[in-house]
Amino acid sequence: MAALARFCFRHRFVVLLLWVCALLGTAVAAQAAGSRWANDFELPGTESAEAVDLLRASFPQTSGDTDSVVWRAPEGASVRDPQIRERMTAALAGIADVPQVGRIVGPYAPEGGAQISGDGRIAYAQVTFTEQAMNLEKENVEEVVDTAQAAADDVDGLQVELGGEAIQAVQGAPGGLAEVTGIVAAAVILSIAFGSLFAMLLPIVCAVFGIGTGLMTVTLLSHTTDFAEATTLLGSLIGLGVSIDYALFIVTRHRTGLRRGMPVEDSAVRALDTAGRAVLFAGGTVCVALLGMIALGIGFLNGVAIAASLTVLLGVAASVTLLPALLGILQTRVLSRRQRRRLAERGPERAPEPGEPGRPAAGEAAGRAARWALLVQRRPRLLASLAVAAIAIVSLPLLSLRLGTTDQGNHQESKTTRQAYDLLAEGFGPGFNGPLQLVAETPEKADTPALSQLITRVSRTEGVAEVGTPAPAPDGRITVVQVIPDSAPQDEATDRLIDRLRDDVIPAARAGTSLDVHVGGVTAINKDFASVITGKLPLFVGIIVALGFVLLLVAFRSVVVPLTAAVMNLLAAAAAFGALVAIFQWGWGSDLFGLGREVPITAFLPVITLAMLFGLSMDYQVFLVSRMHEEWVHHRDNARAVRVGLAESSRVINAAALIMICVFSAFVLSGDLEGVMAGIGLAGAVALDAFVIRTMLVPALMHLIGPANWWLPAWLDRHLPHLAVEPHTTPTDPQDEPRPQELAKTGGGREGR
Repeated sequence: MAALARFCFRHRFVVLLLWVCALLGTAVAAQAAGSRWANDFELPGTESAEAVDLLRASFPQTSGDTDSVVWRAPEGASVRDPQIRERMTAALAGIADVPQVGRIVGPYAPEGGAQISGDGRIAYAQVTFTEQAMNLEKENVEEVVDTAQAAADDVDGLQVELGGEAIQAVQGAPGGLAEVTGIVAAAVILSIAFGSLFAMLLPIVCAVFGIGTGLMTVTLLSHTTDFAEATTLLGSLIGLGVSIDYALFIVTRHRTGLRRGMPVEDSAVRALDTAGRAVLFAGGTVCVALLGMIALGIGFLNGVAIAASLTVLLGVAASVTLLPALLGILQTRVLSRRQRRRLAERGPERAPEPGEPGRPAAGEAAGRAARWALLVQRRPRLLASLAVAAIAIVSLPLLSLRLGTTDQGNHQESKTTRQAYDLLAEGFGPGFNGPLQLVAETPEKADTPALSQLITRVSRTEGVAEVGTPAPAPDGRITVVQVIPDSAPQDEATDRLIDRLRDDVIPAARAGTSLDVHVGGVTAINKDFASVITGKLPLFVGIIVALGFVLLLVAFRSVVVPLTAAVMNLLAAAAAFGALVAIFQWGWGSDLFGLGREVPITAFLPVITLAMLFGLSMDYQVFLVSRMHEEWVHHRDNARAVRVGLAESSRVINAAALIMICVFSAFVLSGDLEGVMAGIGLAGAVALDAFVIRTMLVPALMHLIGPANWWLPAWLDRHLPHLAVEPHTTPTDPQDEPRPQELAKTGGGREGR
């Protein structure tokens, strides 16, 4: 690390030029190549996936994405009125001429009467494309939207809206608004923390280079690997936060060295050789947690794991290469003018002399952080009890967690997909937005009596509003029957209906027949996805907890420290999802976020959020415990180690947490419900983790546990590899030199390897 830092410092302009070329090169390449996102939630082996495979094989002409054009006549008018009928017929004809539009089924055809609501005011047409939404040209979908909505301009009071996956993909969210807001908030906090414009800019510049290069690379990789469209949002969410945090940690250490009179180059090298090691280790733990998603075997999550890990890796790379180069360019300007003037007039800062027991000793921080560290040392039981009580209260709603998939009824009210959803629900019932498909397969030709028996039983099932007419495939072996629930797609009642059909109704109807029936449709796919995720969550949590335990075990040569970290990470996760359940599932924040009503927690969100949260929690644990461990190695005094580590790390952890909270909270502006959920959940979890767990509960427990914090069986110590988060103590920084009596106590500093 020292050699890398010194190279980047001395060849600063070359390093800066390489990063500029990397950012601009990937940006130009991504702009030229475009993106190819794959929002595929299907899981091979599930019943809904089998239904999809049968439909694709038997109805290839309708295998593309199907979207809706919905219109409502003015008050007192009907969609059958000549003027409205003529205008909408012309609009549908124009849509039929758009490239990649395969078929349109409208309400004005002889067989389209069912596509007009009972009061005659609402009608819809189904637009089937030749490709799935992910493979459609954006310009073609936009032309469909423009052609349909232009019809409303010619008839006063006519409302025309569009819904479906393809429409959702092109209406977009406020591009970059969340990221820009997060960066501005981070700039304000850094300005207050540093008091220097240049010091404030350093973490932000590193984050921009790291995230920008990472996201552009992911865009290019989307042509070779399946990445969901939400990948960029989630990648920027985690990348922006950790990149700023890592640079903040290193810059803080560098500024401390400058104030203590170290030459600029030595201070930068020392900062990278201490804080930079912790950043490398912390970044590695984040990537390990993210890549743990691959173990679940779900294709959708594989892309998210790879993309987010790549963004984090490039953020770490910027922190350990670009940052020392920028430190070399700025020299002492990373200090505020007042600090530079004070350094010139009074000389380097000197650590206070050792005081009486319980007071800050030489090398310890002073001020509010030191006073808080002393309070934690004196009242560990009280503070630990208060922290546990707060976590328990926030975590209680977790007992009501229900995973599912949100739909277009939760989009912002201003979006056309939300308006179309509401119109269809108003005109045809809430279940119309998420119909189920019964895909019946027979060995040769359709078994008409068996199908009739199936339809009769399904139509009498509780929760079914309507059963459509059977639609046989050309070969007669596959028949599709559409079932409309009387509840919305994301309602718990719809999930119960799917279970009832699969477990009771269909088995009874097909008994003694040759029918093989699968329940499919988008709603069933979403339910199966949530069920698979729920079943694999314990495996995922076990994997990332075990990997994190091993990494901390190797780094800190302790069994208790990684065990404490694992428990704390689980507590932070429980609190995060407790808050999400209260806000979104219980509806305490529905009006605030424009959701319209209560929603289940998005099925894939726990895995992604847990991966991010475990990684971030490990960051704070590493930043906190690495300083404690350094002090323990030098003095073998647990109380002093915990006190000094907390006093000297808490300010950095709190500042980093404030930045992360602002960055994550800004994603409320993303316009994407999953982004809102992830942002709110992570912001709350980081606040609790930094201000309650890491600066209150963890040090209190370490005081209560005592020297056993650093216990490691001798046989295990012999077999573990030596991976030091702290470097060997060198005479570069006088404050880090152990005294002779300390070396005698520690056996010549052997533990500092």
